[in-house]
Amino acid sequence: MPWIETVAYEDANGKLKMLYDRVKGRDNNVDNIMMMHSLRPHSMEGHMALYKYVLHHTGNTVPKWFLETLGVWVSSLNRCDYCVQHHFEGLRRLLADDEKANGIRSAIDRRDIASAPLDEKQKLAMVYAEQLTVDPGAMTEDIVIQLRNAGYSDGEILEINQVSAYFSYANRTVLGLGCSTEGDILGLSPNQSDDPDNWNHT
Repeated sequence: MPWIETVAYEDANGKLKMLYDRVKGRDNNVDNIMMMHSLRPHSMEGHMALYKYVLHHTGNTVPKWFLETLGVWVSSLNRCDYCVQHHFEGLRRLLADDEKANGIRSAIDRRDIASAPLDEKQKLAMVYAEQLTVDPGAMTEDIVIQLRNAGYSDGEILEINQVSAYFSYANRTVLGLGCSTEGDILGLSPNQSDDPDNWNHT
């Protein structure tokens, strides 16, 4: 059970019901992380807009499976099992290569990114995400220069930054309010990337 009161889908009305209908998946399932906002629907609206625009938008050019990988990595560093479980399933589905997905997960679990089945450019992005998560005050321009020299555009560096920052926000929402995966359908996401206003989870 969460540590604060939440409103179930069947008990929602007004703006909350409207938002639940926008974010729900099959069988009217609403992810527990969104239900954490049910007493303040405006913060759910802000959270969902940030999530959709940062991770699921056609303007991104970093592959979505790798953005999910960054999310799993940040969530693992923050010891947020909820987000690790949800987003590993999303990563696995998007990658459509269970062997590679499991290799990534194993490397993350061991904190051994060097052994992950990723290219050197992707591993550098993982290093950036780790530094930003573990010790943001120690960040310097050097890591951004390294990312640029590895072939990332500045827009892609922004994507990496925003996904890494978003997941620390989401992790703290989950961990600070006692959110669990009980009753959730793992791995659903708002995959209609060409429609930023479509938040339904599939």
